[in-house]
Amino acid sequence: MAEKEVLLTQGGLKKLEEELDYLRAVKRKEVAERIKTAISFGDISENSEYEDAKNEQAFIEGRIITLEKMLRNARIINHSDVDTNIVGIGSTVKLKDLEFGDVVEYTIVGSAEADPLENRISNQSPVGQALLGRSIGEVVDVNVPAGVIQYEILEIKKS
Repeated sequence: MAEKEVLLTQGGLKKLEEELDYLRAVKRKEVAERIKTAISFGDISENSEYEDAKNEQAFIEGRIITLEKMLRNARIINHSDVDTNIVGIGSTVKLKDLEFGDVVEYTIVGSAEADPLENRISNQSPVGQALLGRSIGEVVDVNVPAGVIQYEILEIKKS
């Protein structure tokens, strides 16, 4: 089965590479030391420190494998490729909620680097999907669990 392409901005690529380096160079050693210390306590059959450390080790190794796979399948969205006439991955879009008048700004990114708390939304999210390919002045309908939100696209810029 073919592995799924992972769309990343240059910043997203750097962030994933830094996380991978940290997990390999720092966290692996920390967890190995915790396991070693827990084993020194004796009987590991009822040793919660040992169990916790082994669980963390499994999580870290799983995350390393996931990051390696993502980076292997990465397609980088170059800043110069972002078109400010239509919304695409790498676009920062200023929107006006037509019902409430609120103005919000989202950056459209691949799902691997989405972070709603930083207004970085996935191209696969309802808002991201509704915005892709649209241009300034267009009104888009976004289907959300509570109904439909209408946004007017006020501005498109490179992220």
